Amino acid sequence: MKSKRITHRFIPNSVEEIEGEILAAIGVSSLEELFSSIPKEVRLKRKLEIPYYPSEFELKSHCKEILDKNVSADEILCFLGAGIYNHYIPSVVKEIIGRAEFSTAYTPYQPEVSQGVLQSLFEYQSMICELTGMDYANCSMYDGASALGEACRMSIRANGKRKILIPKFINPERFEVLKTYVEPLDAKIAKYSQSLEDGQADLRDIEAKLGEEDVTCLYMEQPSYFGYLEQNLDEISERVHKKGALLIMGIDPISLGIFREPSSYQADIVVGEGQALGLSMNYGGPLLGILAARGELLLRQMPGRIVGMTTTQDGRFLAFCNVLQTREQHIRRERATSNICTNEALMAIASAVFLSLLGPQGLKDLAECILAKTSYAIKRLSEIKGIKVPSFNAIHFKEFLINYQKKDCYEIHKELLKRGIHGGKIVREEFPELGNSALYCVTEVIKKEHIDTLASNLEEVIKY
Repeated sequence: MKSKRITHRFIPNSVEEIEGEILAAIGVSSLEELFSSIPKEVRLKRKLEIPYYPSEFELKSHCKEILDKNVSADEILCFLGAGIYNHYIPSVVKEIIGRAEFSTAYTPYQPEVSQGVLQSLFEYQSMICELTGMDYANCSMYDGASALGEACRMSIRANGKRKILIPKFINPERFEVLKTYVEPLDAKIAKYSQSLEDGQADLRDIEAKLGEEDVTCLYMEQPSYFGYLEQNLDEISERVHKKGALLIMGIDPISLGIFREPSSYQADIVVGEGQALGLSMNYGGPLLGILAARGELLLRQMPGRIVGMTTTQDGRFLAFCNVLQTREQHIRRERATSNICTNEALMAIASAVFLSLLGPQGLKDLAECILAKTSYAIKRLSEIKGIKVPSFNAIHFKEFLINYQKKDCYEIHKELLKRGIHGGKIVREEFPELGNSALYCVTEVIKKEHIDTLASNLEEVIKY
């Protein structure tokens, strides 16, 4: 039989005859038929332009040239946040999770065999409960967005209602994930108003929307997506519970080093993005979804799994085991609370290591450092003519909006990139009512001189 020469050494189906054999084997007549379920408007209208390299060395060199075009936050000043944050990660965090006992991104099966993994996850749960004041926490979710989606589904199962109230200024990506999670339940999502002056929730609008039938929960963030703090938490919580709905709070776990724990204003479920607790940015993942709650009613609705502490049969030693698993792999599918089949347990272990290294005082010091640097950045940048900082008249933590009043935000962003500065996330398209604005972020890795450098460059760019 005559051999077929492969056009691309590492792509066997680059030869038409081989491609035909593959298509025939799977029972389709053409690539067009194979991809018929994909809408034509999102398909590539040309063939992939993949160059041919005869050796692995040449291919590797080519890939390296492409990768070298990337610029990391270690090489430029990065003021980008909006859900993924540049925090310092102690070396011991990666050292511990890199050990063979822990190194897996998937939920360890037959977990009773690995007491070390179970204990680490138990410690993670315990620290999340300490931070939030909740009664219990699970072993984590995929990310903050999936945690919110699951929390709303928990609420619907708990009280049978199907209307969810969320803030007007919510992370658009989190909003899209939430819609995906609750759509199969025929749930409705309504946004309550927030002031363009100080960002605070409109109490009258909340009261009116809570007065409507079938409201299952209200979701609120502290701090908000734009970094400012809500001042009326107790009053909002009281109104939510008076109407028989649940209060779901979205938190930044580091902020709880200095701000009130959600249990103090009677939050029912707490969700959040745990990436700030010892996880690298990594081009946006993997992340860590925090999910904690209070009360017996919600415990049985918790997705994923919960690890508990017990003793060996003879009572001589502590032991750890799964005390609740409502995953579809462990119980009847129709009775499962979630299809979640993994929780990226390694991310939870990393966060447990991070929090244990800092301790309560270390977390408080870190939060105070970020708050101080945020305040300095706002003060320094507010001295620049042609911009308004912050856009909302409120206390901010880690993030704040800058409104450009004299020059297009995209032009400013491009000019800052030329100067080695990433100027934050532009939000004009997502929130047109906020005008020519960008969301800036300051963490502990940003020094005073970095903020001064940003300020001086912004002044020059705006005048340019």
